Order: sequence, then structure tokens, then C-alpha cells
Amino acid sequence: MMRGPHRSNPGASTARILIIDDEPQIRKFIDISLRSQGYATLLAGTGQEGLTLLATKGADLVVLDLGLPDKEGKDVLEELRQWSRVPVIVLTVRSGEDEKVALLDAGANDYVTKPFGVEELMARIRAFLRTMESGADEGPIFDDGVLRIDLVQRQVAVQGQIITLSRKEFALLSLLVRQPGRLVTQTQILREMWGPTHEEDAHYLRVLVAKLRHKLGDSASAPRYILTEPGVGLRFIARERQTA
Repeated sequence: MMRGPHRSNPGASTARILIIDDEPQIRKFIDISLRSQGYATLLAGTGQEGLTLLATKGADLVVLDLGLPDKEGKDVLEELRQWSRVPVIVLTVRSGEDEKVALLDAGANDYVTKPFGVEELMARIRAFLRTMESGADEGPIFDDGVLRIDLVQRQVAVQGQIITLSRKEFALLSLLVRQPGRLVTQTQILREMWGPTHEEDAHYLRVLVAKLRHKLGDSASAPRYILTEPGVGLRFIARERQTA
């Protein structure tokens, strides 16, 4: 089994991003944007070239276009996932919910729909790299100065006040906070929380999310922590620590 060089805890100035896209202008556009932020880049125009670069050079994150000349992007993703856990952000022109769910289930960490704004893509990249960089130090605790989650002690506090969560509420929060920034599909959550026989019971999840948001002081219309992608899934928003 092929294994590429391992990279961990990258800083913003040292993180290496692999861009796999067959359109030269898009590769150049993303390359310039990344390098202007201090990232190192690797560029590939085909799926096989991208897989080879990842295996031989290593990367901290992959930006993968679905429309490649030699392989379907989804096939590249599935092959990559056989030997690497590197975060993958997929670029796609396919906006259907079924397509998005299929990509996430195949191992994508996130997706950006073309045409996209560079600031949106940069924000997604920063979120994943920040999570990787801080993971070793923060361990099981999330703390942004307002919300504090200790997964080991099973304690959640808002503005310094401990709040009581039900077993299911804590399980959902734990599932999301362990994958900050990642869009977790509704099917994945239902399977994890209630088992494979409840994958169609979306109303269970809607009720649970509403209760959890209420306790966290969150809002569906202006989410601070739990973002719903309608018909697709949920995302935990890992914001920067708040300062006084």
C-alpha cells in the first residue's frame, strides 16, 4: 500500500497545499492566493499526478477539482482515502444535495461550489489548518472564551456557567466538535446517533439540534457554532478565541 510523507501540526507559513485541477487559470489563481498568504503549494493537472505528488511530497491539505481529464475526482478521493487522512476540500460545479452528500460520504472534508470566491476558499483552508495546528495542544477541549467544551470531563460551559446536556445532546456536540469545520452529513449523524435503521429519521435530528442550540445560546438564523447546510448536514464553526 502506498503511503506518502506524513506532515502534522503545520503553521500558516509552512503548510503545504496540493492543488489538483486541470484548468491552468484556476490552478494559477489559487496558487497565487495561497502563496500570498505564506503557504507552500504543489500543483497537479491530473488525478494521477496529484496522487503521485501527495505520495512522494506530502501535503497538509488537498484542494481537489472533480472534473479531471484522466480520473473522476470522486475516484481520486476514494483512492486517496485508502492510504491518507489529509483534509480534502472538493471544488465542484455540481450543486445538488445528493452529489454533495455522496462526496462527503466518500471522504471529502468539505466542498466549495464553482464559481467560488477566493476568500471563502481561504477561510475554509485556514479553518482546517488551524484545527490541525492546535489539536495537539488543545486535546479534547474547545474554548473560544464564550463556549468551553471538555470532552473528557463531559462538561460544557457558556460564559463560565456549566450547562446540563442530555446524553444525546452531548453526543451530537461531541461528534461535531471533534471535526471542526467539517460538514458531517445528516446520514452519518443519524447512523452514529441512532443506528443504521434510523438513517431516514431526519426529524429526530431537527429536534435534537434545536434543543442543543437553545442551550448553547445559538441561533439557526445566525449560527455561531452549529451551521445547518439544508438537506446535507451540520458543521461546527470553530471560531477564534474571543478577547475582552
